[in-house]
Amino acid sequence: MAEAVAAYLLEHPDFLAKRPDLYRTLAPPRRVYGENMADHMVAMVAAERSRTRGLEAEVQAAVTDGRAGATLVMCVRLAVLALMRSRDVMETVTQELPALLRVDSCTLLSEPATPEATFGFRRAGFLPMPPGSLARLVGRGRDARVRTEVTEAVMLHAEAAGLVTRDALVRVPLACGTPCLLALGARDAASLPTRQTATTLAFLGRIVAAALSR
Repeated sequence: MAEAVAAYLLEHPDFLAKRPDLYRTLAPPRRVYGENMADHMVAMVAAERSRTRGLEAEVQAAVTDGRAGATLVMCVRLAVLALMRSRDVMETVTQELPALLRVDSCTLLSEPATPEATFGFRRAGFLPMPPGSLARLVGRGRDARVRTEVTEAVMLHAEAAGLVTRDALVRVPLACGTPCLLALGARDAASLPTRQTATTLAFLGRIVAAALSR
């Protein structure tokens, strides 16, 4: 019944204006002139203001994320230059990239296929992760993901786990096919915006893979 009344009023927006006597029996959204008279204009303005505030908040969030995304792009460019001149890619990733990307930690993890591979990756500085972790954490068919709720922080961020409140998990497509992950951890949310960053982070992952293959 209520839905039918609402639908009728939407189709006839001047219904109440043509029948002012109904105001004597309607429960007003805001009483301003006695017990039974209501200023519906005030209610309409209040509703529109609330809607406008919601839209303004969405726009501001988009602008903030856009600026943070632009900053991340510039930081990734600096990281690319560092990787291009690097003679020790693992050291560059773990020691130089955190400052360049304005995060607190950068780690590389892999899913070794054999015990021999596990030993080799540990010697190279890769942290081990269980089989299937890359697909589970990043998602099948995805190259990067920013998380606002961090799980498995110790495995992903090692000593920096206690600092990390937001992280980015990036697929590193090694030529050998071994599943590899770049984990960026940050305590400042602005360092890893959730919007408009997947492409930038995926590019970083490909650059790290290229540097490792040299």
